[in-house]
Amino acid sequence: MRERMASLIEEMLDGRIMLSEAISEFEKIYIEKALERNSNHLSNTAESLGIHRNTLSKRVSEYEAARKKQKRTAARAAR
Repeated sequence: MRERMASLIEEMLDGRIMLSEAISEFEKIYIEKALERNSNHLSNTAESLGIHRNTLSKRVSEYEAARKKQKRTAARAAR
């Protein structure tokens, strides 16, 4: 696993991806996958991630709000 991550990190560095962006995207994907494994059950997912349910709920809400904002921005740009 470490070798695969190192290879991905090399690609990200070549693409000039900032650390904060990489960490944020990793966290989002990690949480999405954990939710899938737990059939979107917040309490079970939070437990599996070792975080409080309220923390998970807040992050999921933030991701959804950002996704909606991106869609609105894309729709405006398409006009």
